[in-house]
Amino acid sequence: EAEILPTLRELGIGLVPFSPLGRGFLTGQVTRENIPEGDWRANMARFKGEAFERNRALVTALEAVAARKGGTTGQLAIAWVLAQGTDFAPIPGTRRLDRLEENIAAADIELSAADLAEIEAAFPRNAVVGGRYFE
Repeated sequence: EAEILPTLRELGIGLVPFSPLGRGFLTGQVTRENIPEGDWRANMARFKGEAFERNRALVTALEAVAARKGGTTGQLAIAWVLAQGTDFAPIPGTRRLDRLEENIAAADIELSAADLAEIEAAFPRNAVVGGRYFE
């Protein structure tokens, strides 16, 4: 990020962040119990064992901020991405219309500098445990 983002901005290139909801994890709805049998996420390091618990604690830390802003943790995640600059265009995946509407409503959440600092403190960069892809 420290090297790539300045270069993109210098060249006038936008960024489409991959999986802005962390494969559903940042919605706060993913639990060990509701990952269905055969779900590919069950084989990812971030969704296993202690890594799952530590990552879930990060999401839990965001719940108070999301509630105060009148949204969900998923909306807060999307709003955070949008707050990074007009050159960021998150495209969260969804299969349901109600989730699409929820994702779109994230654009209405305004984050102040204090909100962004609180989010960074609760969910510091590089705090996620486990690899991003399959081992």
